[in-house]
Amino acid sequence: MSDMQKYECPCGYIYDPAEGDWEHGVDPGTPFAELPEDWVCPLCGLGKEDFYKH
Repeated sequence: MSDMQKYECPCGYIYDPAEGDWEHGVDPGTPFAELPEDWVCPLCGLGKEDFYKH
């Protein structure tokens, strides 16, 4: 089973795998680990490496 853990950006944005990020081409059900390497926070632009488990 994939990790459906939510991850939070320091700016307060929470990536929820159940919701995805459809505005940026990420389908619902996409685990954080499977986000494209160039995906960034839609609010502040920080990269995945700056997120932490929520």
